[in-house]
Amino acid sequence: MAPAPNSQAQLESELDSGLDSTLPGGIEIIEVGPEEINAWKRGFTPQAEIWNGRLAMLGLSIGLGVLLFGRLLASLTAA
Repeated sequence: MAPAPNSQAQLESELDSGLDSTLPGGIEIIEVGPEEINAWKRGFTPQAEIWNGRLAMLGLSIGLGVLLFGRLLASLTAA
């Protein structure tokens, strides 16, 4: 049976204790502040992906709002 992967709490406790800053597979963990996460960076970066998701949700919300408003307006004028 394969060993269970480390839970988030175990990974955080290892990082806090300073024992190991790498995940299985050699992935290094680097802590960044909120100003770095929210930076407007171009290219295939984590910051660009965060902004892509935010703008996609904004566009989806606006599109659904316009659709619902249009249907409400159409039903009021038809009555």
